[in-house]
Amino acid sequence: MNGLSSTWSGHPATRMRRRIVLLGAVMALVAATFGLPGTAAHASAVSHGSKATLVIPVVAPFTGVDAALGPKYVAACLAATEEANKLGGILGHQISCKTVDTRGDPADAVPAVGQMYATTSNIAFVIGCTSDEASTVVPIFGSNKTVSFCMTGESEFDSVKFPYFFRLVPPDAADAVAMVAIAKNRGYKKIALAFGNDAGSQTFVQPALDAVAKVKGMSVVSNQTLDISATTFETEAQSIVSAHPQAILMEALGAAGVALLSEVYQLNGNKMIPVIGTAAMIDPTFYSGMVKAVGVQTFINSFQADNQVSTAATPAYGLFKKLVLAQSGKVKGVGNFSTLLSAVGTVHLYDGINLAFLAMAMSGSTQGSVYKGDILKIADGVPGATIVTSLQAGLKDLKAGKKIRYEGVGGLYNFDAYHTSFGAFEDTKYTATGGTVNAGTLPATELNSL
Repeated sequence: MNGLSSTWSGHPATRMRRRIVLLGAVMALVAATFGLPGTAAHASAVSHGSKATLVIPVVAPFTGVDAALGPKYVAACLAATEEANKLGGILGHQISCKTVDTRGDPADAVPAVGQMYATTSNIAFVIGCTSDEASTVVPIFGSNKTVSFCMTGESEFDSVKFPYFFRLVPPDAADAVAMVAIAKNRGYKKIALAFGNDAGSQTFVQPALDAVAKVKGMSVVSNQTLDISATTFETEAQSIVSAHPQAILMEALGAAGVALLSEVYQLNGNKMIPVIGTAAMIDPTFYSGMVKAVGVQTFINSFQADNQVSTAATPAYGLFKKLVLAQSGKVKGVGNFSTLLSAVGTVHLYDGINLAFLAMAMSGSTQGSVYKGDILKIADGVPGATIVTSLQAGLKDLKAGKKIRYEGVGGLYNFDAYHTSFGAFEDTKYTATGGTVNAGTLPATELNSL
């Protein structure tokens, strides 16, 4: 994975257990999908000559403990489709977004996706699919020849190829290493871990432990697993405070993260212990809750997160910002919309959607089986390709017969053999207005040392 997969592939036993789970999911769920009524008819086809509206399902948690994730993805979908529709659509088709609630649970995700296929015609492609449910739904998407852009960091996708699957974010193991690198750069030696008991958060724990063990003088003094359905964490908070860590590495989304850190703050004499969060904690719900609990300055002075390199400097950012902020009030579950401008899910899914739109235009088809190869050509680039930084520019150049390479809000994308693309990380901090700034870049060479 860009030369880094051997470093960030996770604990061997953990990888093996997950691979066995994934293999079972692939076998059982693909078979189950073929039994769903109407699945084949609704896979992703648009009849030749039809100008029916294309649908982009956002398959993600909208309820449950990870409900904060889905709204970020919907904002990306609405922003990208608004621009496409203003330009006349894709191949004459208008586009709409549809939410599919997985509840962050594989057991709920499978029937939800089955219902999606049974009731939805003209599926263009799917976005979302987090680490909570990706292992169970990605095989279903593939069996239906549906292109998917998933927000999963699970290590299974580092070495198992799904031809219709695309990932624009790093594996969770890479995120964990980046968090430890930030702690190292800040001079922190005594580390507490606090991760939710959901599947998406637990994948960070072992890679973080492994990375900490490689830093001379650094140790984990407290390792807490958080029931993210709980409303209080007094026991866990007391354990953390009693261990006197210099920093807390964590992922606990939404209200759970706020509850834990509020109690840590109180038990620590109304003083924050520095926190290093995952990219998923660049989140409006978390930001608003923490500001209310401890105050703006206290929060922004004590919290930072690993993230992919800053988006504000890219040529595509201005239009992205305009389109995302225009969705304010249209998406339930999002407070301060400015936090979405650097949220990994919003940024990279917006780019993924544009990549798919351009691939459709390039291939002249809305069929995933036809245009998926052109996603790679437009992302990775081909000899003689012109860089384009917007859907409009890309469509114009394609119409003129030019080869193009898309440089999005997240920069240039380079997919590996397993369709994963990610670049350098940054140390992200919040501003007082809810925006973010890059407090330092973490190059791959630095991360590979851990």
